[in-house]
Amino acid sequence: MNKTTEISIIIPIYNEEENLKELYRRLFKVLLNLRKTYEMIFVDDGSTDKSFEILNELHKIDNNVKIIQFSRNFGHHIAITAGLDHCTGKLVVLMDGDLQDQPEEIPKLLNKLNKGYDIVYGIKKNRQDKLFKRITSKIFVFLIKKIIQEKIEINNTIFRIMKRKVVLELNKCRETNRYIIGLFGYVGFKQTGIEINHNKRFRGKTKYSLFKMLKLTFDAVFSFSILPLRMTTLIGISISLISFILGTYFILKKIIYSTAISGWSSLIVSIFFLGGIQLIMIGILGEYIGRNYIETKKRPLYSINEFIK
Repeated sequence: MNKTTEISIIIPIYNEEENLKELYRRLFKVLLNLRKTYEMIFVDDGSTDKSFEILNELHKIDNNVKIIQFSRNFGHHIAITAGLDHCTGKLVVLMDGDLQDQPEEIPKLLNKLNKGYDIVYGIKKNRQDKLFKRITSKIFVFLIKKIIQEKIEINNTIFRIMKRKVVLELNKCRETNRYIIGLFGYVGFKQTGIEINHNKRFRGKTKYSLFKMLKLTFDAVFSFSILPLRMTTLIGISISLISFILGTYFILKKIIYSTAISGWSSLIVSIFFLGGIQLIMIGILGEYIGRNYIETKKRPLYSINEFIK
């Protein structure tokens, strides 16, 4: 470890060519005022625009800019993991590259950390996201807190600062389907949040599609909870109990009144209903089994095409 590096800034990048120069300018100004030795680690997650070329230009200007270029797109949380694997700072900041996480808020996080905490995460004040994203984000956090049964800290922001010992523990967690925010909660340590100013995206469009948000939700649920499995058991028991009660009722009705239920509609509806429930249960089991199958392969989490130090 390079003992002279006091603070590392890790920034995952995917097609952010319009934001990189402004991001660097503002970050450099903040770090200059902090008077700390630093490194900026940009993780290029398979960008198809000119992001890598611009990062190379910044590296030529400032050799404290380091670039990890993936061989393809591996995903936001994997890119963060790569940065954590290769950072050398005693303190580590995570932030996104669209300037919604404002570099000027880093001193506020640092001041809070110096009051005896190991992790300080940002709580977005006056979120500038679109209405759809704000609503889905709140629903996501609410559901995750209800579903994840472990007593771990869950929030919805990457922007945070942490001490080196936290990074060392995080790097021991090597699961492929990663929900990095959940891992911060899992490793523990003394952590808190602080309100920060949130800004609109500087330029460009968000890279988080609805599909990616759903995948992240699945990663969070199936990585940190077995509640879906327990729910399938409870549903199965409930349906069996209802079926037994109804079966007993129809048998008694036949014996006592010599009548039985007639018609095919109710039978078809029952078959489709039970078939749907079974498929849902099989799907939940498949998610757990499939994830275990992927983990047993022990493939590396990412492939680096180029690492510019």
